[in-house]
Amino acid sequence: MREGKVALVTGAGTGIGKAAALAMLKDGYRVALVGRRKELLEKTASGFDHAMVLPGDITKQEVVKAIFAKVKERWGRLDVLFNNAGMGAPAVPMEDLPYETWKAVVDINLNAMFLCSQEAVRIMKAQQPKGGRIVNNGSISAHAPRPNTIAYTATKHAVTGLTKSISLDGRSHDIACGQIDIGNAATELTERMTKGIQQANGSMMVEPRMDVAHVGAAVLHMANLPLESNVQFMTIMATKMPFVGRG
Repeated sequence: MREGKVALVTGAGTGIGKAAALAMLKDGYRVALVGRRKELLEKTASGFDHAMVLPGDITKQEVVKAIFAKVKERWGRLDVLFNNAGMGAPAVPMEDLPYETWKAVVDINLNAMFLCSQEAVRIMKAQQPKGGRIVNNGSISAHAPRPNTIAYTATKHAVTGLTKSISLDGRSHDIACGQIDIGNAATELTERMTKGIQQANGSMMVEPRMDVAHVGAAVLHMANLPLESNVQFMTIMATKMPFVGRG
């Protein structure tokens, strides 16, 4: 049990964020649940007196600062940040993707992750004992794109750069940073895969998915390592999804 440890999870109301938050709550972490929709965060927190619901739009710097200030005020420190919140865009040819949609994806997938990491690092450097861990949600798309996903794929490649930079810059401050790249977890966002999704050769194919609880367990494993050890990159995926091999 990790009693006394403090974690913050973004996008904690649904899917991967909810699974990771529940895994940490059950392991004894005090967990700050962050997301846009308060009612979904409250469902995640249900039954746990060591959860804190903090709704807000983390693409806005002032909101991020206020959220992290509340965590520090209540619990005095931050041991783990799971940068999970993200979004995709409609699968359309890149020339048809509205610039506003591109900016919205960059805002949540990259800018919000930077803002949250920035505040986490400030707390982790100053606290005693100092240090902590940041886990970034990358994606299989951080390695290879699906057709017509330029905004999502570009931001997920950028997350890898963010992960490496935080890992390097945090090293001397006992701040570890790793990335989990997830493929086909069974969430609302991947429901369309059960009906068929476009492949690299243009064909449509139903793709296997895996229980999202396995992702929560993987994030918990990364979080629970001592700070002398770090999972720099982990790929967890549905075993039979068509990722490894020639497309």
